[in-house]
Amino acid sequence: MGSFIEINDTLQITTEQGFPEELIWEKHLAKQFTAEDFAGSVFEFEKPNMRLYHPAPTPVSLVHNIGGKWLYWGHAHIVEQTIHAETKTTAGKFKIVKVYPPEYMKMRSQIDVDAGKEFTNF
Repeated sequence: MGSFIEINDTLQITTEQGFPEELIWEKHLAKQFTAEDFAGSVFEFEKPNMRLYHPAPTPVSLVHNIGGKWLYWGHAHIVEQTIHAETKTTAGKFKIVKVYPPEYMKMRSQIDVDAGKEFTNF
């Protein structure tokens, strides 16, 4: 018997899957967000496939998937996760614990991704 559960160190989600609508690139350029801006906020996500994320206090990379391109925003703590075997989905809750400065976001989103997933719409 094999396992159908993958282990992820990156929470890569679309807006529809639960990426925080508050994190907008243009607003971040005008006035940089910090983790303190989201203190006390808990966000929810749901993704297809069964997976495990590193639980808090280990951070996971927080990535906004925009049309298949990955925009790295910072780090999150997974505070809750549920694997739904019947629907083969994973849902959970996370907190934002680090927001990258724009220049680092640009570099990370172009270098630390698989070919074809580079975010370049800056």
